Amino acid sequence: MTDTSATISPSSFDRWRIVVLLMGYTALAHFNREGLAVAGSEVFIKKLGISEVEMGWVYTSFGIVYTTLMLPGGWLVDRFGSARVLTILGLTMGTVVALTGTLTWLSNSPANLLIGLLLLRGLTGACSAPLHPGAAHVASDLMPDRHRATANGMRTAGALIGIAFSYPIFGWLMDTLGWPWAFVASGGALIAFGVLWKFVASPSLPAPQPSAATAETDSRAAWLLLRSGNLWLLALSYAAYSYLQYLFFYWLDYYFKTELKVSDADSRRASFYIFLAMGAGMAIGGVSTGFMCKLFGTNRGRRCIVMTGLILGALFARLGVTMDDYLSVSVCLAISMALLGMCEGVFWTTATDIGGKARGFSGAFLNTVGNIGGFIAPVLTPFLAQSMGWPNAISVACVIAGLGGLIWFWIKSPTACNS
Repeated sequence: MTDTSATISPSSFDRWRIVVLLMGYTALAHFNREGLAVAGSEVFIKKLGISEVEMGWVYTSFGIVYTTLMLPGGWLVDRFGSARVLTILGLTMGTVVALTGTLTWLSNSPANLLIGLLLLRGLTGACSAPLHPGAAHVASDLMPDRHRATANGMRTAGALIGIAFSYPIFGWLMDTLGWPWAFVASGGALIAFGVLWKFVASPSLPAPQPSAATAETDSRAAWLLLRSGNLWLLALSYAAYSYLQYLFFYWLDYYFKTELKVSDADSRRASFYIFLAMGAGMAIGGVSTGFMCKLFGTNRGRRCIVMTGLILGALFARLGVTMDDYLSVSVCLAISMALLGMCEGVFWTTATDIGGKARGFSGAFLNTVGNIGGFIAPVLTPFLAQSMGWPNAISVACVIAGLGGLIWFWIKSPTACNS
């Protein structure tokens, strides 16, 4: 395959500047994704007549479209370049989020609002599908081997920062501007960041020139990846990791309020710090991976980070749910999420290494399988909790995550870390 990318040599300062921008981009995209959850509980359910079940379908519509279009989104990144696709993502996703704020300007009927939310939430999922494959592609294009895990750890940490801050900041926007204008302001900020990305980051990144020949070659390379047992093992481990991670994304607040009987304010505060801990773990894990790879080599270094993070993270989560004290539970779960977060950059870096020229597609495959594992957890966990209790249901997730760590005995990283 002929590489049609422009040859560029950005300075070290420019590389890290783009990584910081990418971190902010990821944070803002996830802030816009989570804003609807904030408005859902405070406005759409309580004030506008939409039921909890109907709101659940709105949330699910995002996940269905997002996961379904993940592989095509990764192919687009490989075909047209991460710089172009991420620019389009900011402009389109920001527009769809802003349009959410116009729904009551068109109709106040709960039925019409529900239809509008389902449509716009599905479009949000479609627009955001290339986010993580594209971001991992940027890290692979931009950084030398020894810094890729750090870059991936930083940009995934941005996602957790965006999620953590969505509750206080989007809530403040709703209180200050009203919920319609909160969506307009949030989406507008993402559009503005897309423009900023276009003019500040894009000139330093490769821009492939699409052609019929390269399209055929790219497609063949992408689908040949599905024969890679290494990629399947990596994705299976990521699904096990996502199972425990998504359990806390969806049920942490509920667990604090119903099992530990803490106040709404304490639950929100604990969730905020626990998710920030995971974001910190992602950044620390990225830096630690570079050090461990230099010390032990690529395979052993990455394996050490992931197995430590998944196995110890599972043990601390299990320890947390055996306690009754709110503060002790919060500390244990914060440590657990930080340990889990250490693994994120390794997964994405290894996926793009395996993918080579089709690294956008391989990252998309990783995220698709991971999302499947993640989406099982919110449904299966309460079902298990009915028969065995919440602590034991969470313990099942801990075992699954630990097994995901053990899979790394058979995963091989295709590149070596440079000193």
